[in-house]
Amino acid sequence: MSRFITRWVISAVALYAAVAILPGIELQNENWLSIIWLALIFGLVNALVRPLLHMLTCPLIVLTLGLFVLVANTLLFALTGWLGTQFQVGFTLADPWFWNAFLGSLIVSVVSFILNLVLKDEVKGK
Repeated sequence: MSRFITRWVISAVALYAAVAILPGIELQNENWLSIIWLALIFGLVNALVRPLLHMLTCPLIVLTLGLFVLVANTLLFALTGWLGTQFQVGFTLADPWFWNAFLGSLIVSVVSFILNLVLKDEVKGK
């Protein structure tokens, strides 16, 4: 259970960093509770939709030597924002929405990577 909470907090911090850094991403509610709920939605999207999307786009991923994964992550980031708006905890992407989602997904990936390195013992459950 501690491992789940650690990953949830890492996702929440990474999403908050993306929203704070990029002016093209606007939160609906600017409180930590909505970020926590958005991180839960983000985790569910990554757990349920990402494997299906990667399986369906496997030929494109192989053809582009893995670069299509960045496009898939962008679409998953945008889907997270849209699903969050359905529950009034999401974010909106300003035009051009694709590039804002792309940069947002990159920021989330980098911040998550760094926090996972720092908290590697907690994430592994040791």
